[in-house]
Amino acid sequence: MSITGQDAAGPAVDDKIRCDACPVMCYIKPGMTGACDRYANRAGELVRVDPHVLIERAISDGAELVPFSQPADWDGTIVSGPERFVTAIGAGTTYPDYKPAPFIVSSEIDGVDMVTVVTEGIFSYCGVKVKIDTDRFVGPETHAVRVEGERIGHVTTGEYGSQMLSLGGVHHLTGGSKKEGRVTCQALLDLSNGKAVEMTVDGGATLVVEAGKPPIVNGQEETRMRVGCGSATIGIFARQWLGKADEVVVVDDHITGVLSEHQAGKLLDIPPTGIRIKGRRSTPGRYFQVAEPGTGWGGTDILDPLAILGDFDPKHAYPGLRLLMVSTTGEHAAYFELDERLKPVEMAIPEPLVEPVERIAENCEPALSTVLFVGGAGGSLRAGVTENPVRLTRSVRDALTNVTCGGAPVYLWPGGGITFMVDVTRLPENAFGYVPTPALVAPLEFTLRLSDYAALGGHMDHVRPLASLASGDRQSIPARRGNPWPFARRIAGELNT
Repeated sequence: MSITGQDAAGPAVDDKIRCDACPVMCYIKPGMTGACDRYANRAGELVRVDPHVLIERAISDGAELVPFSQPADWDGTIVSGPERFVTAIGAGTTYPDYKPAPFIVSSEIDGVDMVTVVTEGIFSYCGVKVKIDTDRFVGPETHAVRVEGERIGHVTTGEYGSQMLSLGGVHHLTGGSKKEGRVTCQALLDLSNGKAVEMTVDGGATLVVEAGKPPIVNGQEETRMRVGCGSATIGIFARQWLGKADEVVVVDDHITGVLSEHQAGKLLDIPPTGIRIKGRRSTPGRYFQVAEPGTGWGGTDILDPLAILGDFDPKHAYPGLRLLMVSTTGEHAAYFELDERLKPVEMAIPEPLVEPVERIAENCEPALSTVLFVGGAGGSLRAGVTENPVRLTRSVRDALTNVTCGGAPVYLWPGGGITFMVDVTRLPENAFGYVPTPALVAPLEFTLRLSDYAALGGHMDHVRPLASLASGDRQSIPARRGNPWPFARRIAGELNT
């Protein structure tokens, strides 16, 4: 895509073009690209290397959309038929942001005049949140996450059945050494574009994370996340164990459950068994700190489940008592019966208990790595939308303006500014870029009624119709199933989530 005019490039020097798309201000030789690999000097003309992406959807929800087999097959002509949405992917940027956004495009949707303002924002204030579905120990909270030995983030508070990482941010991008910034930027770029990244946690595991794929922990691919904590597992499956075992212990790093003491067991009239658990007793049937975190049973460091048991109380225990011990994923299970000395003796799991153990595994969801890009768009890029940036912020907050990232829906954080979060798997491929300042480049679109755009002081003299995009290097791709159509929420005059 050609970038023409004084706003796009500085004067030529010895056949070089000075690109002002980011603070680096590269001088680009003919036939070469800039440091970001996004802009090139093509016969003395500054061009955007990647095609500008438009998203289209079928006229009706039931119609199948046939994508172009190759981007080169399309001559750029806008044809009637599917609706099109102009994304910021490949649109270019407007650094420094006193200039209007690269594309301010008007269109009529269901009789309503709409406008979409698109720009590839340069984000130093950005990062990713990574959700890793596993109960295996990846590392202590707050400990550093490293790539190529450089700290790029840290382990944060775990969530139900998942470990969480907070990676990137301005301090790692710009506040450390040049190598730390470079490595952090590359890791964020790869994660955001759906590539696998290997990382290590201080005092913890080696991880391979790729958005939408199972995580790999210490070389082992995870297959499932836990069905719940030990207490929840008992609540779910207590009735299915009734009459098949006298006692069930569900081993878990956080809350280990004991059937006979648990409220679910009480309601099923399961008598006391005299079992004793090494751990801190919470409410009946729930124990904390039975072991240290690890990659063994239930996210603990134990390999022998009997290690968490003390001696059975002879007032309630008896020879032949049937004991099932199982993890919260069903990955580990063992069956024991008490001998004459009230010591557990391991035996093969009886057939009636096989199905209940398998049911735990069946109820575990597949393990995935989820990558959420987080960026703060409350800075100068707003000036590319309006001369009075606070009006854009207020318009977004008042839901007059719909914010999307590469056409994908975003979550807007409450409070000041425009801080958004997006699931990177909902964007087209390779939607993110970088500049070597270092910073990430993310597509951002603001869609609103044309009348609202005029009211917030938008750059009305730069509004151009959708039909004007017929020329240039553009690629039309089908709308991703599951993503709401970006125009829908503003046409209806309300939020469509």
